[in-house]
Amino acid sequence: MTRDLYFGIYQSLWIENDQGKRLFELFPKDFFDISIIDEAHRSGFGTWQEILKHFSDAIHLGMTATPKTTDNVDTYDYFCKDEPEILVDAEDPVKGSRRQAAYEYSLGRGIEDGFLATYKVHRVRTTVDQNGLKLQEAVEQGAEVFVPEDVETRELYTTPQFEREITVPDRTRMMVDHLAGLLRKFGPTEKTMVFCVDIPHAQLVARLLNDALGHLGLQPYAVPIVAEEGQAPVWLQQFQDSDHAAPVVATTGELLSTGVDVPACRNIVFMKTVSSPVLFKQIIGRGSRIDPATDKLWFRIIDYTGATRLFDEWDRPPGPAPKAPQGTQTAILEGQIIKFETGEKIVGAVVTLITGPNAQRGPIRSDENGCFRFTELPEGSLTLIVNGTGFRRRQLQVQTLADETTTVDVELSPEGEPVGRIRVEGLEVRIADEAVFVIEGSGQQLTQQQYLDYTRDKVRQVSQAQKIDDLRVIWINAAMRRKLLTDLQDASVYVDVIADVLGQSEADQFDLLGHLTFGTPLRTRSERAAAFINRESRFLQAQPKAAQEVLLALLEKYRATGVDEISDPRIFRLPPFFEMGQAPGVARRFGSLPKLQSNLAESQRRIYD
Repeated sequence: MTRDLYFGIYQSLWIENDQGKRLFELFPKDFFDISIIDEAHRSGFGTWQEILKHFSDAIHLGMTATPKTTDNVDTYDYFCKDEPEILVDAEDPVKGSRRQAAYEYSLGRGIEDGFLATYKVHRVRTTVDQNGLKLQEAVEQGAEVFVPEDVETRELYTTPQFEREITVPDRTRMMVDHLAGLLRKFGPTEKTMVFCVDIPHAQLVARLLNDALGHLGLQPYAVPIVAEEGQAPVWLQQFQDSDHAAPVVATTGELLSTGVDVPACRNIVFMKTVSSPVLFKQIIGRGSRIDPATDKLWFRIIDYTGATRLFDEWDRPPGPAPKAPQGTQTAILEGQIIKFETGEKIVGAVVTLITGPNAQRGPIRSDENGCFRFTELPEGSLTLIVNGTGFRRRQLQVQTLADETTTVDVELSPEGEPVGRIRVEGLEVRIADEAVFVIEGSGQQLTQQQYLDYTRDKVRQVSQAQKIDDLRVIWINAAMRRKLLTDLQDASVYVDVIADVLGQSEADQFDLLGHLTFGTPLRTRSERAAAFINRESRFLQAQPKAAQEVLLALLEKYRATGVDEISDPRIFRLPPFFEMGQAPGVARRFGSLPKLQSNLAESQRRIYD
């Protein structure tokens, strides 16, 4: 049986059959015309490089959202070797050059094109994150400090050590209290992902959030999704479903950082430090999905640990590729894997050798004598990585020489009990500072005031309005209003982001734009609805009673969600209009469809008089 497309993962293609043949070797070398490798940055490069070498005549297309140029692979060096070289920094040739990918698509471009959601950043620091924590000072302040045996203390503990080396429950409680306050303000039912240090930390944060917001009646409100068994898969499925109101918050370590699609997620929260730009991008990607089902076009990043410092490098091209080892490949490395202290041989340990920026040998397993051997190696410093079941991973540098054999014995220590953490309780922790930034389509990071200034200029530019009356003429025309909002979104201006920045979630969108652009008073939808009833009593009384019921019901819909709701014909499928016979029944209450349409347009105009 033949197929046009074949899908596989390199782990499966690497499996041997009974005859010692690997699966990929069962295909002829010229079987494929093109091989597409998704997630091409993965550290399994050494394995899938051998697979690609087997199919060397095919075009190799690597795809990744997070290319690496460090650690143990250099995606650009392999996949871009036939591409032209460009300067890493056009203004600074000293930084070297790189080979450009065949196609690159930036985050800013994705936002501009409407495929990705823009975002707003809340950077928050507690006092202990701002100043660090000294154990002696904590004791002097009346806190209780518990130091496990055999634990060496530091003079100063800072954010990267919190919840890893030292547990400070009062810091976590302060973060959760602050987060709960933000969720109450933004909308306590908005889907939120909280990235924590480890499983106990994620469980604690979930419990504290349930204590703070569990009374809302959404059960479960916050859940720890930290494993792939138990209740977690059910919780995750419900959390991903935009139609499921609960759970609202998922706390996790790294389980949800990749491969999890939650389109409705409005808030990404960092309560763990992140040093890897790759991991940071992957986590942020959980919130960048656009979700028409919930009208989500942007999201928030709430950062308690300084993770968003990595934005500076997000959308820039990678640096120059490290140089591959030069010279002949005549060195040999061999050795034995043994147990620390006892010297017992370890059979079946996994041994990997990194020989260059794009070259990995293995993994192979130690034989019945615990031995391993690599041949045809370059001369120089190579990285040897050894893993054994029940043992701690070991990584070391080994030096090889041309035409010589280097021998090394690698001792592995058994996995013991995890090192205990210092615990500090009864410490006074407060929020030290908070800053808010908005990212517009170009990737530029703006302060709140800069974003408001940017928005003001864009509103004037897009609408061509010189005064508030010009903007009102556009706004009361449904088609012109939709075009204005679309053009503003194309410029990374979202009216609900403005409402969020100004703390005016109940304000009418027209009033938000008018206030920001022309300095007019801010009015809420409820105030406009009440004014309409008081001011337009004659207009209402001139309608048949049945038509009055329709207009008043539409006014309540406007009060709840805004003018776009009452401009959409689909609204007549909802209660109470459904019971009135939907659009045909509502039209009969006015005498005809044209009269219904005329009265709807007139009502919208009068709302904004």
